Amino acid sequence: MRSLLMVSAGVAMLGLTAPAAAQNMPAPMHMMPHDGTLLTVVAEGRTTRTPDLATIRAGVTTQAATAAEALAQNSTRMERVLAALRRAGVAERDIQTASIQLNPQYRYQENEPPVITGYQAVNMVSVRFRDVAKSGSILDVLVREGANNINGPSLSLDDPAAALDEARRDAVARAAARAQLYASAAGLSVDRIVSISETMEGAGPQPPMMVSARAQSESADTAIVPGEQDVTVTLTFRFLLK
Repeated sequence: MRSLLMVSAGVAMLGLTAPAAAQNMPAPMHMMPHDGTLLTVVAEGRTTRTPDLATIRAGVTTQAATAAEALAQNSTRMERVLAALRRAGVAERDIQTASIQLNPQYRYQENEPPVITGYQAVNMVSVRFRDVAKSGSILDVLVREGANNINGPSLSLDDPAAALDEARRDAVARAAARAQLYASAAGLSVDRIVSISETMEGAGPQPPMMVSARAQSESADTAIVPGEQDVTVTLTFRFLLK
């Protein structure tokens, strides 16, 4: 009769009978081994990399008495911002319109309906910097050219594939060592791996920092420090112990 040994969050459950195993493990019965004990191990593999891609949202916010005037002023200043990005060597594929907004501005008074006092236009672009070290100085240029709305950066890896594979190997090694430990403690040996499933974490952009336009304009050279980023993969293994 087979039994189930499940390890999750540091808790081991030993000696479950086949009905209990069927209740806790919803896998089809034809996938279950004919004999032996099942051990479930969740292992996180981890590695670190220095981010090589910075994504920043930059744009222009303008206000005027009429919608047409607000948009016209915004368009003029935004053209200067886009021209500055191109002069700095940012490729067209790394510049993308993120949002365009035109909103009326109201004056509110008690017991009176709102009155439109003007219009606000906002135009934002998402910019990817493939040289993180230079992105801070480019932000300074953007502010001088009229950008007054900047969010970011979000730091990430341009190609995380190699880092993810390294994290996977780390997870496999951790899971195998843990399976050997539990098998030895239970007086059994690891026969084979029954199944593996994967959950990825930490390969995408990190939460952005907020960068104010005022701080940018007063800075001679805004520094963006990439630091290190964790790349993690969580693998769930089912081992057969005998």
